[in-house]
Amino acid sequence: MNKEEILLFIMDGDVDISKLKVMLSDMNSVDIAEIMEYLEKDKFIQLFRILPKAIASDVFANMESDRQQDIIEAITDSEISEIVNKLFVDDAVDFIEEMPATVVKRVLQNVQTEKRKIINQFLQYPDNSAGSIMTTEYINLREEVSIQEAFEIIRRTGSKKETVNTCYVINTDRLLLGEVTARTLILSDPQEKIGNIMDTTPVFANTTDDREIIADQFKKYSLLAMPVVDKERRLVGIITVDDIMDVIVEENTEDIEKMSALNPSDDPYMKTGIFILAKNRFLWLLILMLSATITATIIEGFENSLALMPILVAFIPMLMNTGGNSGCQSSTLIIRGMALGDIRLKDFLRVYWKEIRVALLCGIGLAIVNFGRIYVMNGKNIFLAFTVSLALICTILVAKSLGALLPMLAKRIGIDPAMMAAPVITTLVDAASLVMYFSFARLILGL
Repeated sequence: MNKEEILLFIMDGDVDISKLKVMLSDMNSVDIAEIMEYLEKDKFIQLFRILPKAIASDVFANMESDRQQDIIEAITDSEISEIVNKLFVDDAVDFIEEMPATVVKRVLQNVQTEKRKIINQFLQYPDNSAGSIMTTEYINLREEVSIQEAFEIIRRTGSKKETVNTCYVINTDRLLLGEVTARTLILSDPQEKIGNIMDTTPVFANTTDDREIIADQFKKYSLLAMPVVDKERRLVGIITVDDIMDVIVEENTEDIEKMSALNPSDDPYMKTGIFILAKNRFLWLLILMLSATITATIIEGFENSLALMPILVAFIPMLMNTGGNSGCQSSTLIIRGMALGDIRLKDFLRVYWKEIRVALLCGIGLAIVNFGRIYVMNGKNIFLAFTVSLALICTILVAKSLGALLPMLAKRIGIDPAMMAAPVITTLVDAASLVMYFSFARLILGL
């Protein structure tokens, strides 16, 4: 059965529990957690209670935080202990960070002492650091161990580890000496020593490293896992690719929200109240609305010119919209390029020179079309057509320059480049385009 068929089976009033258990035991835990999102509270709690114990913790780890809270509040202390003690440390920490204080207190009271100490230690790491997303469930080996002995260690302890694809080699002081992959172990002589086949130059992170930088390293080196060390290079944990995928999604979502003039939010849209949504949007809307008074002031300053030639007003929206769109194109590409590491701060002049040439090509092309349109539709007034077209070229030059340079300037002074996206750039370009437009009108048309 697929997910849809099982969902219909569950929602049917008369459910065969034994048959349902068999079906669930053959399903992926992620799919079961997804099914629970469609069920009412009483039904998904009942479903969770009948899950085979072997998969209950995995299903719990993949559920949304509000569903996890409902489960914790509905089950007994012994059931909490059984679930949480089977969770990998990083999953347990992620779950606890999303819970209210009352739930956290109850959960920690029912966790094994050793695991509670580790969880408390993880909770003390700075947000967005390597320490906050790592796990301590990894396989470590000594360099004097043979490959045959290493396989015995993996078979004995591997079921409780997050990954066995890579094993980490440490000494008696837990200093990281190297790493060895499962592929290397399988293809090597069983009597060979780990120290002779390990990679002695592993890519590693420090506990305080920013997780966004670590995500870039995963991409750069095509990693599935990365060791995390403390200041003395003692191995304290590993970060796996599934956690990095979550980081990438969160960081991309945050950038998109900032680029759209929204305060970032960790909550899904459908589970966020209207007052929170309004609060996240209101401040930026207020700032942008007030900044629009700049353009109003500029228009008022050229009121006499508009009175002499009212047709000039008709071309203001076209200039402002084209400028805003041009700036948005450049800022989007530059912000994305910096996020991927393709563009660096030292490329400042190269980026500027490239955008200037792109702006000239786009501006001249659009100006030619615009000149012909205005000339034909406005009484063959060549001076009016030339004025608007010249202003259009200059507007695009300014817009693409700001769109390219402001994100890089923001990064240079320690501000998130995503803040210098469409709304901010559009406001600046609007003001600049109006000043240039009316200045050219006075100069060319003699207003």
